[in-house]
Amino acid sequence: MSKNTHEHVHPDEREFVDRASEWLEGAARYHELKLTDFLDPRQLQLLSMLANSEQDVAIRLEGGSPQAERRRAVIAPDYRDLGDEDMKLAVLSITPADSKFTELAHGDYMGSVLGLGMKRSKIGDIHPREDGCHIVVAAEIADFLNLELRQVHRVSVFTEVLPIASLRASESELAEMELTVASPRLDGIVSDVYRMSRAKILAPIKAGRCRVNWKVEEDPSKTLREGDTVSLQGFGRFRVLEIGDLTKKGRYRVRIGKFV
Repeated sequence: MSKNTHEHVHPDEREFVDRASEWLEGAARYHELKLTDFLDPRQLQLLSMLANSEQDVAIRLEGGSPQAERRRAVIAPDYRDLGDEDMKLAVLSITPADSKFTELAHGDYMGSVLGLGMKRSKIGDIHPREDGCHIVVAAEIADFLNLELRQVHRVSVFTEVLPIASLRASESELAEMELTVASPRLDGIVSDVYRMSRAKILAPIKAGRCRVNWKVEEDPSKTLREGDTVSLQGFGRFRVLEIGDLTKKGRYRVRIGKFV
């Protein structure tokens, strides 16, 4: 990996960049095939960027649906046809035992799966629905989850493993809220969204616990734009839906969608 590439990524991302470079070199030089765990959108962006500068490799990304955020990647020599490659994806279908308990959210399902000792990298997108949930998982852990997952947030559930073609994807639900802020700075908007003082928000941002578009952002003064997705570790994430007109007092009207 060139020093130049390291200079353009956050220190927290350098370990992944080094690993991805090894995968690409293995495919280009040694004709190896590598199937990764699930990668988040920032890791997918970095992998694609590195692959574009390597002529002798091909990559395929798959997460179960066209809109998937988290995807597995298969990396191979460029002469290999990856169209029929098994991406080893499965669907864990979860249904509450009592149909009255349908108020389970994305975080409830993720917490229950991770509570069984699963690594986040083995879990793809989570698709909650009114009657249950479909979770895209690495095929190698599907049977274990099917055997062990019996409760989600104290609600008894039934589980079943389905082929990836049976995935019923759901669009992320956003709870909209409107704010007026002095400026569209990261610290100002985050403090209003999570109802914390700007002083309290500075510490987690500067500690690298905040991501903008899945990239670590430590600058509290960064200007947010429409479409940006922001996450703060331990608090969830939101999307900037609209930065509107100025009020008579010179404040920005901002429309936010919090992921629920």
